[in-house]
Amino acid sequence: MIAMNRIRKSIYSGPLCLVMNLVLVYVVYEVCRLAFLLENWQAFAPSLTWGKFFEILHGGLVFDTSAILYTNALYALLMLLPLHYKETDAWQRVARWVFVVCNAVCIVANLADSVYFQYTGRRTTVTVFSEFASEHNIGSVVGVELLRHWYLVVLAAVLVWGLWRLYFMPSGPRPSCVGKPLRLKPALAYYGVQLLWLLAYVPLTVIGMRGGATTAVRPITISNANQYVDRPLEAAVVLNTPFSLIRTFNKPVFTVPGYFAPAELDAIYTPVHMPQDSAVSRRKNVVVLIVESFGREYIGGYNHWLDGGKYKGYTPFVDSLMQHSATWLYSYCNGRKSIDGMPSILSGIPMFVEPFFLTPSSMNDVSGLAGELKHKGYYSAFFHGAENGSMGFQAFARTTGFDDYFGRTEYNDDKRFGGDRDFDGMWAIWDEPFLQFYALKMSEFRQPFMSAVFTASSHHPYVIPDEYKDVYPEEGIAIHKCIRYTDNALRRFFATASRQPWYKNTLFVITSDHTNLSDHDYYQTDLGGFCSPIIFFDPSGEIKPGMRDAIAQQIDIMPTVLGYLGYDRPYVAFGCDLFNTEPQDTWAVNYLNGIYQYVKGDYLLQFDGSRTKAVYRFRTDLLLEHNLVGRVSEQAAMERELKAIIQQYMTRMTTNTLVVGGGGGAGPSVAR
Repeated sequence: MIAMNRIRKSIYSGPLCLVMNLVLVYVVYEVCRLAFLLENWQAFAPSLTWGKFFEILHGGLVFDTSAILYTNALYALLMLLPLHYKETDAWQRVARWVFVVCNAVCIVANLADSVYFQYTGRRTTVTVFSEFASEHNIGSVVGVELLRHWYLVVLAAVLVWGLWRLYFMPSGPRPSCVGKPLRLKPALAYYGVQLLWLLAYVPLTVIGMRGGATTAVRPITISNANQYVDRPLEAAVVLNTPFSLIRTFNKPVFTVPGYFAPAELDAIYTPVHMPQDSAVSRRKNVVVLIVESFGREYIGGYNHWLDGGKYKGYTPFVDSLMQHSATWLYSYCNGRKSIDGMPSILSGIPMFVEPFFLTPSSMNDVSGLAGELKHKGYYSAFFHGAENGSMGFQAFARTTGFDDYFGRTEYNDDKRFGGDRDFDGMWAIWDEPFLQFYALKMSEFRQPFMSAVFTASSHHPYVIPDEYKDVYPEEGIAIHKCIRYTDNALRRFFATASRQPWYKNTLFVITSDHTNLSDHDYYQTDLGGFCSPIIFFDPSGEIKPGMRDAIAQQIDIMPTVLGYLGYDRPYVAFGCDLFNTEPQDTWAVNYLNGIYQYVKGDYLLQFDGSRTKAVYRFRTDLLLEHNLVGRVSEQAAMERELKAIIQQYMTRMTTNTLVVGGGGGAGPSVAR
C-alpha cells in the first residue's frame, strides 16, 4: 500500500519538478542576458531606456523558450516517459546529470558570447566551428579570455552550482518497489496519467520551439528578434547563443527572394561590369594592404571633427599618407569578421547572412583581383603571417586565382629574418618584420604583379613586442597601442618599398578587414561599427589626392582597381568603380543581425527582407536617433535598389554565377 501511494504521488511529482526545474533555467538565461548586456554596456547604453529594456526582456522570453525546450528535450523525455522504472534513484540521478550538463553548456555559450560579441556585433552561429576549424591556438585564446574575464567564469560556476543545488528531485517509490507487478487500478492510473502528461507536453513544446501556435507563424529565426528592438545591434540582447546555434545548424544559408522578374532585376541592378570604351590601359602593379582591425575611428585624418576638433588619432603615418591619397569620408567594411573582409576586398562579394566562404556557395566558381589580372599576364601572391592555412585564407586565395601564398612557413624559411623569434606567440609574425619580408619579397616578383597582405598584430589579445612597450604605452582602450605599433610598421614598410624598383609603378590600396573596440559613441552605432578606411595611393601622382565627400565600401576596391588599370574584360563584383561613378551614386551595404543596411546619398535604410524598419539621415543624425521611415521621398527608390542587390546576390550564390559565363542565370549586362 505504501508503494502504491508513492506511485500515485509520482504521477504529479515528476511533471511538477520538470516545470520547476525549467523555471530555474529561465532564471539562469535572464542572468546570462544581464551579464551580456553589462559586459557590452557601452554599445547599448546610449539608446537603452527602461521601456526598451522591458521590451527586450519580453522578446528574450520567446527566444529563451525555444532554446530551453530544444536543449532540455532529452531531460523532459526522461521525466515524462510513462515507465515506472523512471521513479528509481538511478534513473533520476541520470536525469539530474543530463539536466545540469546540458544547461551548463548553454550557460558557457551565452557567457562566452558576451565577450565574442565585441568583435562580431552579433550572436555566434554554427559557422563558428568552420571558422576556427584549422586554428591550433584556440586553447591559448580561450585561456587568455578566461583570465581576463574571470568574473564571467565565476558567474558560470555559480549558475551551474545553483542548478545542481536547487534542482527539484521528484518523490517516488524506492528501487525495491519498482519491478513488482502493479494491481490493475493503480497501474491504469499511473500509466494513463503519465501518458497524458507526455501527450500534453509535446504540442506545447512544438509551439514553444516554433515561437507561436497559429498556422501563420513560421518557426522563429534570428531575424525575428528585430521586432523587439529599434537597432539591429540590440537584437543580440534579445537572442541567446544556444538558439542562434540551433537555428543555423544544417539550414540553407541563401534563399532567393522573388522581388523582381529577371529582366526587371537586371534593369535595376546587376553586378556584372563591362569594359569601358574610354578606359586607359595601365600595367601597374597592385598592392593591397588589409590591416587587421584598422577602423576609421583610430585614424586622425578621418576624424578632425571628433572631440571638438581636438582628436588626433593613433596613426600619424597613415594620416600623412592620406594627404597624397584618394580617400572617402564615408567608407565602410561589408562585414564584421576577418573572413568577411577577404571576399569583400579581393572579390567584391559582401557578407550577407553568413560569411561567404563558410557556406556551401564557397564551392562556386569565384574570381577576384588575382584571377582577373591573370588574364592580363599578372603574377599574384597572397601574404599572411599566421600558420599556413589559418582562417581558410590560403584556400580562398588559391580559389580566387592567386599564384602563390606566403605565410609563417615561408617567412621562417627566409634566412634574412628572425624566423619564429618574430612570432607573437598567439596569432602570427609581428607586423613590422612581416611587412619588411613582404616588401623585399615583392622585389623578387616579375612585373606586373598583384599582391595582398593581411596583417595580424592589431588584434586580440592586444599585445606588442617587448621593445615597443615603453614606446607605445597603454592609453585609451587596449587596442590603441597596437594601432600605433602597426602604423609604425606601415611607415617602415613604405620606407623600404620606396627603395624598390617596382614602387613607382604600383597602385597601393589600404583598408581594414573590419572594425574593433571603440570608445566613441559615433562608432558604436549600427552603422558606426562598419567604418573602415579605404585609401588609394599611387606614388606616380596619377590619382588626384583628397578626401571625397562620398560613400565607399570594400566591395568597391576590385572594380575601382580594375577600372584604374583599364581592364577590358567583363567580370562580377557587387561594388562600383569609385573613380568613374558620380559621388551621389556611390553606396554601401552590409548585414547586421537579420537587417540589411543600405547607405546612399544622405540616408541609411534598414531593411529586414520584407519591409523597411528604419531610415536615418546619417550625415547629420550621427547617433541614428531619429527614425524617418515613411517620411523620406528617397525611401522607395532605396528599398527598390536594395531588394535588387539582395536578389542578385542570392540568385548568383545559388546558381553559381559569380563569374561571367559561370553556371546558369542571366548573362552579362552593364553594371549600374
